[in-house]
Amino acid sequence: MIIIRHRLLLLAILCLLLLGYAPSAAFAHHGWSWSTGENIELVGTITEVSLGNPHGRLTLDVDGTAWTVEVGQPWRNERAGLEEGDLAEGVEIRVLGAPSANPDEKRLKAVRLWIDDDEYTLYPGRV
Repeated sequence: MIIIRHRLLLLAILCLLLLGYAPSAAFAHHGWSWSTGENIELVGTITEVSLGNPHGRLTLDVDGTAWTVEVGQPWRNERAGLEEGDLAEGVEIRVLGAPSANPDEKRLKAVRLWIDDDEYTLYPGRV
């Protein structure tokens, strides 16, 4: 009986530690704290695409400089009206988003993007 209590106590402590750590790790990954919080625009051509969870990533060639552009999760991209194939290598896009606070890191979290004259708002509350 004592062994079962000790195991249950150990399990409870382990769960509390995991629950205490997981939300902060998720917030750090999905949050905006790494960005400047101010939006800039980039125009370039997509050279690499990786769409999926936790969010999609594009490599965008902007005047010879490679930028990593984070787009939304698949459901967010779909909700914005993006269809399969819209974000593909060779497509020229204009992106509005928050750049990294580290100026040496060419990374942008997309808020809104345009393909030709079509506008896609990924994060309506951040425009």
